[in-house]
Amino acid sequence: MTVSTTSRVHRTTMFKVPDPENQQKLLEAYQVLKSEQTKGGKPYILQVRAGVVGSDPRSNGYTVIAETDFASLDDMNYYDSECAAHANLKKTASTLGIAGPPLAVYFEE
Repeated sequence: MTVSTTSRVHRTTMFKVPDPENQQKLLEAYQVLKSEQTKGGKPYILQVRAGVVGSDPRSNGYTVIAETDFASLDDMNYYDSECAAHANLKKTASTLGIAGPPLAVYFEE
């Protein structure tokens, strides 16, 4: 197996936010993240998308999904531990009545 130097890390995070107004506030927080994220003074997240889940019994109560793409695991780890914009998003999210911790999964392309 060869290791690609151009791999991409795709991360999906799902939230259970019962209140539609708070769902919109979380989406707005992701827009702020998208515009403010930097590493070394430059944007480093390749793509940020977030939206409200469609009405479907298979959603298991999750109401908001966010997808973030990174160039590397190092960038994703920076996002989790050092990114000020992500810290601000988590601070905002903590005020929105989210039921339980979000479910976050990722894979490398």
